Amino acid sequence: MAGKRAPETAGISAGLAGKLPYDAQDRRIIGLLQEDGRMPNSEIARRLGIAEATVRKRLRRLTSEGVIRVMAVPSPETVGLTQSAIISVACELTQVDGVAAALEALPETRYLGYSAGAYDLIMECFFYSHDHLLDFIRHKLAPIPGIQKTETFIILKVRKFSYEWELPDTQV
Repeated sequence: MAGKRAPETAGISAGLAGKLPYDAQDRRIIGLLQEDGRMPNSEIARRLGIAEATVRKRLRRLTSEGVIRVMAVPSPETVGLTQSAIISVACELTQVDGVAAALEALPETRYLGYSAGAYDLIMECFFYSHDHLLDFIRHKLAPIPGIQKTETFIILKVRKFSYEWELPDTQV
């Protein structure tokens, strides 16, 4: 079965089993990297009781297939980006992709997703100050063709900022 592996335990739905690009062993490796992205392969292997070559091969596959990326992510506050906002964008429907491409290219944009409902796109942006946010809205968002309306939600205090989350396991 090249490229896809059967689940290691029962309980996973048949439809999901063939779509997951990882198994329980991969999840354990990823979990350790979420704790410490610089953990050496030898330490991962020791903790999981498997060969270092197995860890190396699995990590090579997971990264080459785009399942994971290992990178340093500074806290926005430590680099001076003390103001964050969620901005909802309503677009002319024929121009949503063009608007999305323009928003994606802006350095302030950290997250951009298509949505359903009153707004077509939802973005998260980081700013150095309120003036930076105001300049962004006036001089970067306003001129983009196809934007009909925006709504900005300023984040007053971040309670949690994390890239750590549980991967789906065999319980679906």
